[in-house]
Amino acid sequence: MNPIRIVACLLAAVACASGAAQAQSRPTYYTSGGVKALYYTPDANPNPKVAFLIVHRTGNYLSHIGCSELSKRGYAVFCMNTRFENNEFQVDWDRIALDVKVGVEYLRKQPGIEKVILFGHSGGGPTVSFYQAVAEKGIGFCQDTRKIVPCNNDLANLPPADGLILADAHPGVPVILLRSLNGSVLRETPGAFDPALDPYSPANGYNAAGASTYSPDFQARYFAAQSRRMNSLIAEADRRTKDIAAGKGPFPDNDQFAIPHGGNPGAGPGGASQLHSLDPQISLRKTQRPQKLIRNDGSIDRQLVTSVSPVELDTLASTMSFNRGTKQLSLRSFLSTQAVRSTNSLDGIDHCSSNNSTICAVGAISVPTLVMGMGGYLFIRDSEEEFDASAAKDKDLVFIEGATHGFTPCANCMNTGGAAAYSNSVKNLFDYVDGWASPRYRADSSPVLSGGGSMSLEALAGLAVLAALIALTRWRGLVTHLIGLRARR
Repeated sequence: MNPIRIVACLLAAVACASGAAQAQSRPTYYTSGGVKALYYTPDANPNPKVAFLIVHRTGNYLSHIGCSELSKRGYAVFCMNTRFENNEFQVDWDRIALDVKVGVEYLRKQPGIEKVILFGHSGGGPTVSFYQAVAEKGIGFCQDTRKIVPCNNDLANLPPADGLILADAHPGVPVILLRSLNGSVLRETPGAFDPALDPYSPANGYNAAGASTYSPDFQARYFAAQSRRMNSLIAEADRRTKDIAAGKGPFPDNDQFAIPHGGNPGAGPGGASQLHSLDPQISLRKTQRPQKLIRNDGSIDRQLVTSVSPVELDTLASTMSFNRGTKQLSLRSFLSTQAVRSTNSLDGIDHCSSNNSTICAVGAISVPTLVMGMGGYLFIRDSEEEFDASAAKDKDLVFIEGATHGFTPCANCMNTGGAAAYSNSVKNLFDYVDGWASPRYRADSSPVLSGGGSMSLEALAGLAVLAALIALTRWRGLVTHLIGLRARR
């Protein structure tokens, strides 16, 4: 074949591959009961064998970044919202497992789908890990006598998934609340604080203009105070719930439960008086052992990983606010979803006292598990602890350099050149997911045009150009050889 034609054909193939990586079928809308979902199937791989399920607790994940990124890599993706979308007040924790069941059953019925992987990002981590733990171990797991609120019997016989990915997953929503509580609050009264425990007092190490520095003594006292406050809230909510059951409450079923200076009333950050948001030296911001860190260029180092997340300077203003710093829950949503027993908020947490606990759930899960922490956020030690607690024989832990909680490049992280220093955070994350999932779940883990498998489109393009150059070189060599022969004759 003429070498120019070879080059043209190869470059055309690369162009087609690039287009296929970006093309996705229009997602199919699906609803069942309170569940809403979009089912993404990639144009480049019309018969995917592996599907991901992405879900939060209350967040809207219909257009989660993973929906498009995983679809581009050749996977089917079921992106769903639960019945409690944008409604923390009404959450009844174990009901969410029934919503996840809807998604798993939907995927199992799709032609060609052989494997289902649960993808738990942020608050989705406790959601999918709880589901999988109950699916594998049965309702005995969630009806343990340690549980503040045991699950109902209708969670029996949940269909299990085949794999689990935890991407910057909460250690448990109750742990987030525990560490967000202002431990200096007196008598649950807004604006009433114990000066000796006030994290916003310069005398205790607070710096309104930059990084705070809290002494080990203050840290220990504050972590213990946060636990005392949480345990007191649990006791009060339990008392009021029992009064309702006895017909002594203002309502026959439930009641409101507000927590001043307790954090963002909805899902997401804000209003949290957690010391590691203010002091970058707090141990929660770093791993205890060297772990894998994916650098921006895609290389992997093994080192102690420390968060480069900036300190949060607006915390004082937000925690003093009603709209941004007061948890507005019901008795049921607090006890079932946001409560955990502890002696201190750092490392004295009884994770299995709550059914909303990633760290407890992974101890009951056997399927392959991938834990991923974002280097530009705050769940560094939490991710390591989730990995350590996992009972899976096939498990992996990796951190993405400079990735925010939403996976995007951190633009204002500490000691960096801005977002450009972490420009590949999203690509690195989902390439790693693909490289992890392909050999485990795809019957043929060879590269696909969608960019999945173990070879990227950049590598495929490079090989195509190399092949074209080799063909051109050989053709030129052959012409030179023939000219030489003719000259000698």
